[in-house]
Amino acid sequence: MNLDEFLITTHGQVRSETLDPTNPHAYEESIFSEIVMQHMSDIGMTFEPRVCHYAAKVGNATLRLSGYAVSDDGDQLDLFVSLYSGSDVVSPVPDSETKMAAEQCLRFLTKCAEGRLASTMDETNDAYVLALTIQETFPQIDEIRVFVLTDRVAKAKNFKPREISGKTIKLEIMDIERLHRHWSEGKPRDELVVNFEEIAKSPLPCIYVPGDATDYDYALTAVPGDVLRLIYEKYGARLLEANVRSFLSSTGKVNKGIRDTLRADPEKFMAYNNGIVLVADEAHLARGADGTLGISWLKGMQVVNGGQTTASLYFTKKKYPEVDLGRVRVPTKIIVLQVPDAIAEEALISDISRYANSQNAVKQSDLSANKPFHVELEKLALSVYCPDGVSRWFYERAAGSYNTMLAREGNTPAKLRQIKTTIPTSRKITKTDLAKYICAYDEKPDQVSLGAQKNFVKFMEAMKPESDETARLPTVADYKKVIAKAIIYKTAQKIVRPSFPAFQANITTYVVALLGNKLGNKLDLETIWAKQEVSSTLQQMILAWAHKVNEVLHSSAEGRMISEWAKKPECWEKVRLGRYPDAGGEIPEIKVC
Repeated sequence: MNLDEFLITTHGQVRSETLDPTNPHAYEESIFSEIVMQHMSDIGMTFEPRVCHYAAKVGNATLRLSGYAVSDDGDQLDLFVSLYSGSDVVSPVPDSETKMAAEQCLRFLTKCAEGRLASTMDETNDAYVLALTIQETFPQIDEIRVFVLTDRVAKAKNFKPREISGKTIKLEIMDIERLHRHWSEGKPRDELVVNFEEIAKSPLPCIYVPGDATDYDYALTAVPGDVLRLIYEKYGARLLEANVRSFLSSTGKVNKGIRDTLRADPEKFMAYNNGIVLVADEAHLARGADGTLGISWLKGMQVVNGGQTTASLYFTKKKYPEVDLGRVRVPTKIIVLQVPDAIAEEALISDISRYANSQNAVKQSDLSANKPFHVELEKLALSVYCPDGVSRWFYERAAGSYNTMLAREGNTPAKLRQIKTTIPTSRKITKTDLAKYICAYDEKPDQVSLGAQKNFVKFMEAMKPESDETARLPTVADYKKVIAKAIIYKTAQKIVRPSFPAFQANITTYVVALLGNKLGNKLDLETIWAKQEVSSTLQQMILAWAHKVNEVLHSSAEGRMISEWAKKPECWEKVRLGRYPDAGGEIPEIKVC
C-alpha cells in the first residue's frame, strides 16, 4: 500500500467512526488524533494517551490542545495538537503552519506552568484537570514533548527544542508520511539510526562474531556513558523494547546504586554494572584510526535489558550536571537480527528479553507473542469465521502482523479492498486489547485503568504457567466469548465517546465491568457472537449506566484526578455499589431461565 492509498484508508477509518449512528457527535480531527496517539502508544513512542480537545484565546494568545499522555511516575509529559485536513490527496503542510500549532500548544503548557490557566477554566472542561496537574507538578516533570499530528506531509519532522521555565521542551511532527513509514515497514524502530562516528567521533571498538549458522550476529563492546545518554535524550522511551519499557524510579535500590556510582566512582561503573543488551536490525562495521574493527552505526537499535541503566544515565546527569559521564563505560552485548519472518523475529526478541532480564524483577518479558495461549488464539482467529461465513476477526499476536497480512495478500487494489471488507481494522484485536476486554468484563476495571501494558502484565501473570498440566488452551467456544466481550467493549466505547468530554476510557471500562458484575451469568455471549452486535435496548442501558458511572466517579474522587482514582480497588467498590436504572425494555441478550 503506497502513501496515497494509506491516506485514503486512514481517512476511511476516521470517517467510519464519525458516520457510525451510535457516535453522532464525533469529530474527524479528534478521531484522527486518537488513532495516531494510540499508534504512538502501541509502538512505545508515548504513554497511555487521552484525547482532550481544548481551544481558547487567553488575552492575545491562542491556546490549543488535542490530547496528552503522562508517564506512570508523572515525570514525563507528552502534549499533542492536531492539524487535520481530511483531503484524500497527499499534500504538504507548510513548516510555518506546524510551527504555529506547536506554539499554540506551548502557550497552553506555559500558562498551565505559570498557574494562570486553571483558575480561568470551567471545572467541567476536559482540560481542567490536566491544567491543574501541570500547575502543581511542573517542577517535578523531567521530560516534556510536544507532538504535532497531521494528515499532510511535513518537510521538517522536528524543530529546535524550546525552553520554558528552565525546562527543555522537544518538538516533533508525526505526519502522514511518518505514520505510513511505520505502517508499511511494520517496525517503527527503523527510525532509530545511531551513528557512533558522529556522536562518539569514532566506531565503537568491538568483538564481532558473524552468525553463519544462526539467525543473528553477535558483538561485545563498551559504550561511553555520555554517548548512551545522548542516545536516550534523542529517542527516550522509544529506545526501550516494549517488553521492558517500564523504568523503575530512582528510589529503587538498583537505580539508587547506579546513581551513587555515577556520582562517586564513575570509573568503576563498568566493574560494578552488569551492562546492557541491545538488538538491532542492521549493523555497519568500520576501522578506527588505529585500525581496530568497530561498529560504525546501528539501525533499529533497541534496549532489551538495561533500560533502567540507560535511563538512569540520562536522569542522573540531568539532576546532577557535575557528573562526568565521559569517564563511564557501559558493557554492552549487541544482537544483530537476521530473521526474515516478522513473527519469528518478535519471538526471538521476546526470548532474548526474557532470558536477559531473568536476573531482576522485570516481568514484562513474560508478555511474549509465542506463548501457547496467544498462538492458539491466533489459529482460532484464522479458522473461525463470523456467522455470515465470509468475514473474520484478526488477532494480532505479533506486532504489525495485520499490516504484514494486508501487504502480503492485498497485492492488488481489488484484493486489498476485499480483505479490508472481510477483515476490517475495526475487527483487529491486539494482545493488549484482548487483556483490556477480558479484564474489564471480568470485573477488574481498576486494573484496566492502570494502562494497557500494566494490565497486560497482570493478565498474563494470572494465567497458569505453561508447565502446569492443568493449563488449558482456548477452544472455539472460548474464542467466540472473547469476541463477544470485544463487541461489548467496543460498543460501550462508541456510546461513551460522544457523550462525555473527559475520562471516556475510565467510564467505558467501568460500565463494561458493571455489565459483567450485574449481568455476567445472565448475558448470553453466544447471542452477541451470532449477531455480531449489541441490541439497541442494551445500548440504551449502557448509556444510562455510563451517566451514573460518571457521577459516581466524580463524587467519590473527592478532588482527585479521575484517571488516578479509577486505578484504586476502592473506586470499583464505590461504583459497584451504586444504584443503576433498569433497561427501558426487554434485553434480547438476557438468557431466559
